[in-house]
Amino acid sequence: MSFHIQDDQNDDSIMSEINMTPMVDVMLVLLIIFIITLPVIQQAVKVELPKANSVRNEVKPESVQLSIDANGQIFWNSTAIDLKTFDGYAEKAAQKEPQPEINLRADKSVKYEYVAQVLAASRRAGLTKLGFVTEPN
Repeated sequence: MSFHIQDDQNDDSIMSEINMTPMVDVMLVLLIIFIITLPVIQQAVKVELPKANSVRNEVKPESVQLSIDANGQIFWNSTAIDLKTFDGYAEKAAQKEPQPEINLRADKSVKYEYVAQVLAASRRAGLTKLGFVTEPN
C-alpha cells in the first residue's frame, strides 16, 4: 500500500498510479468460478462402459489348388479331372460367397494351350480370384 501526502502546491496534478485491487478481485472471482465448475464439466455420473470389438469378422475364403502336369492333366485339389469336369467345379466355386482363391500350379514344360484352356474356362465360370504359383529362384 502506498500513502500519498497531499501537497498544497500541486493540487492540479493527475494521479498516474493504477489501482490493482479491482483487477485482483475479478481474477479471484473467475478462479473460484472455474474451481467450482470444473468437476461438473467432468463426467457427472460414473458409468462402467461395456467393451466391444468393432473389427469385422472376415470369413477366410477357401483355397483351391489347381495343378496342370507336364502331360496336360488337370488336378483339382489333388483329384485328377478333365476339362469338362473342371467347368462344373469352376461354376460351383464361382457361386460360393466368398469365392475361393484358385492357386494355379502349372508344370514348366506344359503346353501353354492347356493353361489357356483352364484360364478361359475359369473366366467363363466367373472365377475372379486366380493366382499363379511359382518356385522362387
